[in-house]
Amino acid sequence: MPRTILALTGHIGDADLTTGPVMAKAIQAGDRGIFLALTYGERGHPTMSPADYKVQKLEEARQFAATLGAEYRTLDYSDGFLPDNDEVAEQIADIIRIEKPDIIISHWKHSIHRDHVHTYKAAERAQFLAGLPVDSPLGRYSVPRWLCADNWEDAEGFVPDMYVDIPQAAFDVWRKAIQVEAFARGETYGFRYIDYYCANMLAKGCLSGHLRACAFVDAYGNRAPIDL
Repeated sequence: MPRTILALTGHIGDADLTTGPVMAKAIQAGDRGIFLALTYGERGHPTMSPADYKVQKLEEARQFAATLGAEYRTLDYSDGFLPDNDEVAEQIADIIRIEKPDIIISHWKHSIHRDHVHTYKAAERAQFLAGLPVDSPLGRYSVPRWLCADNWEDAEGFVPDMYVDIPQAAFDVWRKAIQVEAFARGETYGFRYIDYYCANMLAKGCLSGHLRACAFVDAYGNRAPIDL
């Protein structure tokens, strides 16, 4: 039976790098993939105005998702200013109630970026709220699994307990898709994101016995096998 995977991150582009290969694999297997960015990531360009870069980021996200066959959504919060409150969590909780994801993938709880930390907290709170018996026409829903992705900005205390094999076909689709994003190509502040995550998949593949793999932490410490 097809599953729904919800990738929940602080900015447009975060999950595209960390979770995109897994999404490509899942979608090729018949699953549904949804990317949800809580901010636009519009302050991440050294020369473009936030307003102009927001337009570009949204278009890049649309193209990325189309190549993977996924859906891409954003909440209306500004890069660097994602609040840590129940308003954000309730918005995510409603999406959880409607879409009923089988797996949520988010940031790890420690990060050099406050938006990432707030995203983790929002993911945790939203799952709690979505599972409560409240007076909502959407009902209640408990997410079976919650994973945190391997992000170089979220490295503190991140010790993988799960590796997901990335087949060549999934890697190729992701590699094509991520090329549309200027920051990933290193055109904003020069960090070679695509090279880094390609190398990271090879390194994690060495550790897990595959050519390439993505690493995750189960946020609730659930060690039960998961087919991804």
